[in-house]
Amino acid sequence: MTHDHHDERPQLTPEQIAAALNPSAGRNGGDLVVETLQGLGATTVFGLPGQHALGMFDALRRSSLSYVGLRVENNAGFAADAYGRITGEVAPLLLSTGPGALTSLAALQEAAAASAPVLAISSQIPTAGLGGGRHGYLHELRDQKASFRDVVKSVHTVRTASQIPSAIAAAWESALTAPHGPVWIEIPQDVLLAETTLPAVTAMDATPRPLHARPELTAVAAHLLANAERPAIIAGGGVVRSDASGKLLALAEKIDAPVVTTFGGKGAFPWEHPLSLQSWLEDRHTTDFLEAADVLLVIGSGLGELSSNYHTFNPRGRVVQIEADAGKLESNHPALGIHADAREALADLLEAVDRREDPSAADRVRTVLEAVRERIAGQDLTLEQQLIASVREALPDTSPSFWDMTILAYWAWSAFDARHPNTMHSAQGAGGLGYGFPAALGAAAADRTKPVLAVSGDGGAMYSIAELATARQYDLPVTWLIIDDGGYGILREYMTGAFGEATATELSRPDFVALAESFGVPAVRTTPETLAADLAKSFAEPGPSVVVLPALLRMFEPTHL
Repeated sequence: MTHDHHDERPQLTPEQIAAALNPSAGRNGGDLVVETLQGLGATTVFGLPGQHALGMFDALRRSSLSYVGLRVENNAGFAADAYGRITGEVAPLLLSTGPGALTSLAALQEAAAASAPVLAISSQIPTAGLGGGRHGYLHELRDQKASFRDVVKSVHTVRTASQIPSAIAAAWESALTAPHGPVWIEIPQDVLLAETTLPAVTAMDATPRPLHARPELTAVAAHLLANAERPAIIAGGGVVRSDASGKLLALAEKIDAPVVTTFGGKGAFPWEHPLSLQSWLEDRHTTDFLEAADVLLVIGSGLGELSSNYHTFNPRGRVVQIEADAGKLESNHPALGIHADAREALADLLEAVDRREDPSAADRVRTVLEAVRERIAGQDLTLEQQLIASVREALPDTSPSFWDMTILAYWAWSAFDARHPNTMHSAQGAGGLGYGFPAALGAAAADRTKPVLAVSGDGGAMYSIAELATARQYDLPVTWLIIDDGGYGILREYMTGAFGEATATELSRPDFVALAESFGVPAVRTTPETLAADLAKSFAEPGPSVVVLPALLRMFEPTHL
């Protein structure tokens, strides 16, 4: 059946036609930016102003967009990343030229690794300076977008006002095409400031096409799974990003297949389900179990370093890999590679696969989990397990949590029950420090109705101290748990293990309680015994708060060496 697309386009009312013919005076390129964002459905933007970008920021006051300004561009990028992950919507990030733009790079790398739809819109030097001519403009780079091309999904340079709506729409579609990811637009200062007679931008559509699996591949995958003796499933971040957890559960139950989630896929499968292997991927018992599967279905994961027990995983059976990022298909293991969005592919597979019953599956899962527990129990790590349990006890089930690169987070990847999909997030995609707190602020800006948890070590916390001012200014309901061990704890462990002693890991640090209070943020120093109660109290009170736990934590022994 063919469609006449002309019938689907919105028709302008006589009032809108009159407004288009007589646009209000005083509008500029910046107005076209914010009007386009509104027309595409944006409601919140993150960022930090700078001299070349002032046209965009001035236009914000003539818009209905809600602005959340952070104190460091990289932190603004982390906040936008979290907003994109939590909502599944595009998170606009407004930045200035040169240093302002470049400071966001580490956050955009994390958004790329974790498939978060961030739309970074940066200013650029005046049009006359484009092309690398070395004119000596403030913030000038020979080729600014070259710094971003290796990090983001697509780059777009605007040179005239009339290009703005189309460039933003194209970038928006790119950000939301599976797999989601960050995109980059740059607009010269003079284009943003120049008055425009173009009519105001009305509704825009930049909906990407769904990414479906090829039917012949679905048929083969369904046949393999239905006839497998020992099928197993690895569910990655793609299941969470595409909101496919319900379909994953239905498929696992239909074929009685045990499921393990990657660290990026936390919450994709119910933790206490009889088929749940949870997420003990850094454990040889789990690795051995997955290697023994005769058919292994990998959904929304490239089976990278952390998901493969540091590349020691060597599957012996047939691998079926469903992945929206074509570059990750078979990148680590030969497979029946299916280029598709996890949700679309699982829907097709669920329809195509015959029921398969295996009464022994739950027993085999229980055996693995008992072996994992025994291994951990033999290592005298009661404190670490107690802390994970205390956080879980205090945190409301539907509240999101954001974990920095710190020892408690490394524990949480394996041991924390996320309880709901899309509630536990960390910086494990790119592995940069400083993610937890600014990301939590972005999530709180997306939904102020529930408290949000951020977890950092003292080293990672120092990256984000400035954002205590942001938390206070916007009164965001974020509780920040800082584990203070006087240094880069995980690096201390790595160096001591590798070289016998640690160098450059010990840190002088502030009194975090006094520091938080100086920003007007209530803070408390806690103990392992009082942690659950102190966290619960913080979650129950409105606005931001800080909980400081002085503690020296250890990691469980690795199994990949």
